[in-house]
Amino acid sequence: MDEWLPHLPVMEAGTVWLAGAGPGDPGLLTMHAVNAIRQADDIVYDALVNADCLRLARSDATLEYAGKRGGKPSARQADISLRLVELAGQGKKVLRLKGGDPFVFGRGGEEVLTLVRHNIPFRIIPGVTAGIGGLAYAGIPVTHREVNHAVTFLTGHDSSGVVPDRIDWESVAKGSPVIVMYMAMKHIGPIANHLIAAGRSRDEKVAVVCNATTAQQQVVETTLAQAEEDIALAGLSPPAVVVVGAVVGFRDMMKWLGKGAT
Repeated sequence: MDEWLPHLPVMEAGTVWLAGAGPGDPGLLTMHAVNAIRQADDIVYDALVNADCLRLARSDATLEYAGKRGGKPSARQADISLRLVELAGQGKKVLRLKGGDPFVFGRGGEEVLTLVRHNIPFRIIPGVTAGIGGLAYAGIPVTHREVNHAVTFLTGHDSSGVVPDRIDWESVAKGSPVIVMYMAMKHIGPIANHLIAAGRSRDEKVAVVCNATTAQQQVVETTLAQAEEDIALAGLSPPAVVVVGAVVGFRDMMKWLGKGAT
């Protein structure tokens, strides 16, 4: 792989790169992300970044944890953003390493706007998001032309930790054959009720994928009506992605983990 690195961009002092580390499996890091990890002086990383990804860092690089987990003490987003500004101002080559993709419910946009306000040069490195890569590892295609020509991605809680009140649940329920939800497991009961009240079948297929793409991956198949109860019975805990729709039915045929795949 090293022969590719001379053809990849060079990180300059006083800049910040925001990179997605993917949903968990280090093999899903992009070449650009690996290149960034290897060059950075300071890596500010999230809770969902696999520790194996950080092993690619230079031996003299500084690793700073800035994870956010629901219900646990964590750094304020404004403080994280300003920390990036501070490090860049010190002439560091700064990497902000985030789980999944920085711009898919990852607050990357907030951090970039802070960098812009402080005239800090930056680069964006997209990553594989759990709503696509995580479902693929569970054997669930996010789209299939016999089932859906549209998919909706949404978050299950807002900045205050409750079900977002700005989501038009009726429109989502009626307009999107497949719904992929991030950070929704805690509120799956009320969310399921919203969708059922808007016309989705109580028996519609649902899959919950926890710790997607890792050795700890768990998948529970259920229905909208049973989702809250089945999640509790299975003892599932975040991080998780939830998918609603007929694409869940393909899992029986497309499930590949545990069948000789690596």
